[in-house]
Amino acid sequence: MNLIAERLDAVRAQMATRGYEALVVPRADEYLGEYIPAHNERLRWVSGFTGSAGTVVVLRDRAAIFVDGRYTVQVRNEVSADLFEYQHLIEVPHIDWLTKQLGAGARVACDPRMHSLSWYRDAARTLEASGLHLVADTDNLIDYCWHDRPDPAVSPALLLDEVYTGSSCTEKRQRIAALVAEQDADAALVFAPDSVSWLLNVRGTDIPCMPVLQSFAMLERNGEVTVFVDPGRVPDGLAAHVGEGVRHLPESAAAEVLQTYSGKRVLADADSANAWAQLTLEAGGAELVAGADPVLLPKACKNAVEVEGARNAHRKDAVAEVRFLAWLDAEVAAGRLHDEAVLSQTLGTFRESGEQYHGPSFDTISAAGANAAMCHYNHLNVPSPGKLAMDSVYLVDSGGQYSDGTTDITRTVAIGDPGAEVRRMFTLVLKGHIALDQVRFPAGTTGSQVDVLARQFLWRSGFDYDHGTGHGVGAFLSVHEAPQRIAKAHNPWALQPGMIVSNEPGYYKDGCYGIRCENLVVVREADVNGDVPVFEFEALTLVPFDRRLLDLSLLTPAEIDWINGYHQLVAKEVAPSLGGTDLTWLEQATQPL
Repeated sequence: MNLIAERLDAVRAQMATRGYEALVVPRADEYLGEYIPAHNERLRWVSGFTGSAGTVVVLRDRAAIFVDGRYTVQVRNEVSADLFEYQHLIEVPHIDWLTKQLGAGARVACDPRMHSLSWYRDAARTLEASGLHLVADTDNLIDYCWHDRPDPAVSPALLLDEVYTGSSCTEKRQRIAALVAEQDADAALVFAPDSVSWLLNVRGTDIPCMPVLQSFAMLERNGEVTVFVDPGRVPDGLAAHVGEGVRHLPESAAAEVLQTYSGKRVLADADSANAWAQLTLEAGGAELVAGADPVLLPKACKNAVEVEGARNAHRKDAVAEVRFLAWLDAEVAAGRLHDEAVLSQTLGTFRESGEQYHGPSFDTISAAGANAAMCHYNHLNVPSPGKLAMDSVYLVDSGGQYSDGTTDITRTVAIGDPGAEVRRMFTLVLKGHIALDQVRFPAGTTGSQVDVLARQFLWRSGFDYDHGTGHGVGAFLSVHEAPQRIAKAHNPWALQPGMIVSNEPGYYKDGCYGIRCENLVVVREADVNGDVPVFEFEALTLVPFDRRLLDLSLLTPAEIDWINGYHQLVAKEVAPSLGGTDLTWLEQATQPL
């Protein structure tokens, strides 16, 4: 019997013991973040799936895995069809699926620490309407069966100087406390670790790629804060760094403290804070005030120091990217066609030479040929990495964490002559990228209102891509930051000055190739003289697009001017930090069309 089958049997034995007909296992831990340390990879343990989003539902006699369009190919490569049904989580939500699988009275288990309160309450209502019962069980069934579960990594956090943050912890706490008071709340549950890290001006070191302090906090309306955190993560000098009014307690004390808010109004985000924390507050007599995490918007709207830091980080990152692309072209010209692992490692080596570099901002997507058709492909999760082939394309999506900012860039590179079809599709994708980059929009415009600009040229020819066009990016924080987003799906949050977001349309032909053109941009005020405030995007990423992949017949004069102008900016900003063959490559790559 294979390992996954044995694990499913062990879980089902526990389900039977506890009287559960189903178990919901999300790809999440108690902090509900995208990046999960190894000891919390429960979904991977039970299924073998390595993607960043998904849900498994285990029944007594079968199981199903639910993923979105980014992972429809990957899930079939990693998860056994003999053990799991494949479902699209948007088209077939797992709770709706469950109502059709179970009879009245069946008990569905979940760990409320791994789900948001909104999910928990919606799921309970949907299940109850079909005669089913959602049962909260914090004695996690997966943990109970996972006998060789690794120990968590615990190390002291980093204290981030005000030269990078532009604002002290005391100033931030008073600012956020005022927002709490405006909502007539006595306190706020600051749950997301990146919100806590931003508030305290600290960064964590225990999760690969995600420099957050694993913790959550209660912020009082007077600016005092209680942080629940493993004592081993508390760095020396924290008290002086954060100022008066901050105390930290072990997470084991959280339940007792949360139950002391009887009669108080506590602002809590039902979408981003876990159900356990909010249910515990309610059980102690607190009144929950539903509202967004009060740190969310101030954190997303970077101040002038943070924006300048992002520019600096992108200049350093561009040097590494250009050196890598110059090396790659030379290797291909010499007939040395490396595999995806060597390519990723080499890019990482170039980044490591940059100042104030702390590591990658996510696992590099180093995808040769057909592997690039899986937009979240990871060569670390396949039996053997793919290898470059002539007359194809190579897609590399990567980023870095620097003391002054977070980067994320995708470039699609010609390996030989990939042919007219690839050039056509690359050009349609880049046309969408240019259209979004150039847009000006009035205050109050959301990302979902401008998403069509990036897709329009693909749509005209009957093509599309099954992912968002842009995600928010933090300041030496999460590479996927809420609330800003550019996507088809409605997002109520308006794009505001200081927000950093990606511009990354793409196209993926299953089994053949993948294309993505990604820059990070920051929202800024446009210089106009109209009746309403108008905003625009400023490109932060400074790396050439591959001119060899362009079909010039599909470009307008204005689009050619944009490409030339962007490449001129790249040369101006990056050339002073290069020399020798790297500089020669950049000069050639940025020649006017």
